Amino acid sequence: MNLPAGLSAATIAAMREVAETHILPRYKKLAESDVRSKTHPGDLVTIADEESERALTHTLSGLLPGSRVVGEEAASANTDVLNHLASDDPVWIIDPIDGTANFVNGVARFAVMVALVRQGETLMGWIHDPVANRTLWAEKGAGAWLEETGQSRASVHLSPLPGEALADLTAALYNRELVKLKGKFARNIRLGSAAHDYWSLTDGRLHVLSYRRMKPWDHAAGALIHREAGGYNLLLSGKAYAPAVKDQTGILCAPSQRIWEAVAAANLST
Repeated sequence: MNLPAGLSAATIAAMREVAETHILPRYKKLAESDVRSKTHPGDLVTIADEESERALTHTLSGLLPGSRVVGEEAASANTDVLNHLASDDPVWIIDPIDGTANFVNGVARFAVMVALVRQGETLMGWIHDPVANRTLWAEKGAGAWLEETGQSRASVHLSPLPGEALADLTAALYNRELVKLKGKFARNIRLGSAAHDYWSLTDGRLHVLSYRRMKPWDHAAGALIHREAGGYNLLLSGKAYAPAVKDQTGILCAPSQRIWEAVAAANLST
């Protein structure tokens, strides 16, 4: 698919506009009536999530005529929206605020995530950090990049490892199947945001990441960025993650194929 020139810049501009208009003005200023639970008490949505998704849906669909949109909040209200992912049309996947619980609690680990998918393949992905006002993004086959206001675009590569052994590495294990491996790592962390987990993989704060639940708005952008920055990720089944495939479970991200295989082998042996 030939993408329009300037598509990434326009997407980043849209994400920044949404953050400045709908998200940051409500950060640490949410009223009780601005927050509600969806499926369970910990599954939160705010007025900022809903307004941001509506604004991004309008703007992004205009950038690519004929494109469709799968937003987290729209899919939560009507799961039929997920069927768009199987169409031949380009599809925008939107997580208006990833890390909503952090946002609600005044913790600065939340982000806007957008991915562009066609025929089940992620072509581009973006993570925008509203507080830092910077955007990490990638294009399939073209690398990963960092955009910061007032600075030149910078190519992004995974930071050097402190060591090659699992005992040297930091992990975030959200998959119950791998929790028993926690003692094998130097440190275990929980950031409460898939966006910040994937970002941390690229700058060396995190080395190994696993999730069980594979909602496309949580992983399509991040998995592409991780791969394009030089990382290695697959489902524990050995299959590649694909945002259009339903009922996938268990992604594992590592700095290299060797470390991925070492974690998978350690999991099988415990």
